[in-house]
Amino acid sequence: MSGTKRQKDMRKALRALLPRVPMADAEPILEKALAAHLRHLPPSIAIWQATTSYIRHVHTDYDQLLDDDYDRDSARFFVVDDMNDVLLGWGSSRQLELEEEPGS
Repeated sequence: MSGTKRQKDMRKALRALLPRVPMADAEPILEKALAAHLRHLPPSIAIWQATTSYIRHVHTDYDQLLDDDYDRDSARFFVVDDMNDVLLGWGSSRQLELEEEPGS
């Protein structure tokens, strides 16, 4: 496997967090986690933030709720169960708790 040490560490953190994530979802999550604004974070935290943001926007109705004039906190409240379902399906032992949810 090629790449920088950080890229390798990110791939390892992704596999540890989400052992059953489909490749079609793993690649965009990895790309988000490698973004410059997350560079200061340890790989496990950057992967978690990238994962939750990705799931929220790609696998839930979050953006539609915002379009329907729900505020950010309300929209997040309504999608947290759907997000946790995705996490469970991907083999994550970690669940999302609304108060810990990172910004997107």
